[in-house]
Amino acid sequence: MTVATGGPPPQGVMKRLLRRPLAVAGLAIIFGTVAAALLAPVIAPFDPNAQFFDALSLTGEPLAPNATYWLGSDLLGRDLLSRMLYGARTSLLIGVVANGAALLIGTMVGVTAGYVRGWTGAVLMRFTDLMMSFPALLLAICLAAILRPSLWIVALVIALVNWVQVARVIYTETSAIAEREFIAAERTLGASGPRILFRHILPHLLSTVIVWGTLGISTTVLLEATLSYLGVGVQPPMASWGNIIFENQTYFQVAPWLVFFPGAAILIVALAFNLVGDALRDVLDPTERGRD
Repeated sequence: MTVATGGPPPQGVMKRLLRRPLAVAGLAIIFGTVAAALLAPVIAPFDPNAQFFDALSLTGEPLAPNATYWLGSDLLGRDLLSRMLYGARTSLLIGVVANGAALLIGTMVGVTAGYVRGWTGAVLMRFTDLMMSFPALLLAICLAAILRPSLWIVALVIALVNWVQVARVIYTETSAIAEREFIAAERTLGASGPRILFRHILPHLLSTVIVWGTLGISTTVLLEATLSYLGVGVQPPMASWGNIIFENQTYFQVAPWLVFFPGAAILIVALAFNLVGDALRDVLDPTERGRD
């Protein structure tokens, strides 16, 4: 992605973003999901871990969606809607925290390697290449199993496997910017390294970081759901969309809603962040300005 030298003002970015129907749809889904997650203690009809005898059939099977349990009940007689709302809090929290940590680590590594260069840059990028050579899911499973999964451990594990892509992109951008004429002019005028880095290089990376930050949340939400589904993510009774599927997968044939609703939530939220991220990439790309 081409990096702008100045970047459009925030008002201009939002104005152009709102001209894109898919981006607006994505923003609406994101804001709706975040609102539902934040208001879960208020709007959830039941305690997410409360078990009800009347939420199971006479044969002990979960109930289909009905007037009392709007999304049905799970195999333990808990309200699925309540667990979905609280699961949104877990999934989004991990998505934001893990992606934020991955962005921070990746940006620090990429900027350092691209600006300092020499043996320091070479070591950092070879380490990045080494990390990229490991399958991310397999590495995440191993780390999660070793560190005994919890909400914060899962977020840390996801950050540790996701920073490498950010580092590679930031390294490429930083290397290109460091060769620009205005950077050479600043050095000639005697500007210090930190001044060049913080006043001239990092502002040029802002659009790239914003785009990767938006797109990365969908990746972390999907990875958290995968880890929870495999049993090495967030552990019950804490609800997340992934472990809701994990807990109820044995009832898929008789109670498909237990898999369909959390699976649809994961898919829709990931798609929403991707739509917004793609739109931001186009809006912040200087070669696309003036075409909207």
